[in-house]
Amino acid sequence: MSLIHLIAPSGYCINQQAAARGIRRLEENGHQVVNQQAVTRRFQRFAGTDSERLAEINQLATLPPETDIVLAVRGGYGASRLLENIDFSRLGAALRARPQIICGHSDFTAIQLGLLAQCGTITFSGPMLAGNFGAEEMDEFTWRHFWQALSEPEFTVSWASDAPAVQASGTVWGGNLAMLISLTGTPWLPTIEGGILVVEDINEPPFRVERMLLQLHHAGILSRQKAIVLGSFNGATATDYDAGYNFEEMRQTLQKRLQVPVLHGLPFGHEPQTVTLPLGAFGELIHDGETARLTLSGHPVLSKRNPL
Repeated sequence: MSLIHLIAPSGYCINQQAAARGIRRLEENGHQVVNQQAVTRRFQRFAGTDSERLAEINQLATLPPETDIVLAVRGGYGASRLLENIDFSRLGAALRARPQIICGHSDFTAIQLGLLAQCGTITFSGPMLAGNFGAEEMDEFTWRHFWQALSEPEFTVSWASDAPAVQASGTVWGGNLAMLISLTGTPWLPTIEGGILVVEDINEPPFRVERMLLQLHHAGILSRQKAIVLGSFNGATATDYDAGYNFEEMRQTLQKRLQVPVLHGLPFGHEPQTVTLPLGAFGELIHDGETARLTLSGHPVLSKRNPL
């Protein structure tokens, strides 16, 4: 079983009960969870002062070799405040010498994309301690796909999507759309040519999602990709003012502007049920017009000394 090291680079974990449940669930499944003090640490709305949270990220370069998984407690806001002081040079050298499995999503996307841009480090966009492992009922799909991604050198996720048929291969990258947008024009946004961009978000109505995607389009980022995959965009309620303008209408409008295929329907993001994707891994996408299959490879996996 695995040694899991917790990190909290973003917001204070307001749901302490969920975090405790997540730790208990992982321990009951035979895993050891360390650095648990990150869960209760607090400064204002953050999971500790900037210096505390920064030190926790920089210390990933010196974690003991028996550490198997680095797991974010939750998202929120705070990772962006750390980027300019993260020692990416030291982290990159350490992670190249001994790759680690680093997992999280939401606000943590800022650090994940920074690691990919500055170090070429592959991390996993997937479940976090409080929101996923600490859910009242652990989603079996999420649990299974998490351990599959972390243990299999090549794995495939499939989902229904009625977009046009497409075949594409390239670097899989992305994560939370708002965080990706916040990095545009900075050194922490990877420059990916011919990639497969996968994005998700929460509490963003379709017009805001369109506005963010158009920013990537106007910046020339979308045209450099081979495919765009839209994950979960939940939490926003349509209003009378929208007058039929919904997520599907937004997607179709975007597709008309782009020559790059735009798929949708991937269970990925701020949902109880989510796949885990290695950001920076190689992906092969095959879509027949009804079902999409994305095969991923080249990512770090758990060592054989820690069978699931």
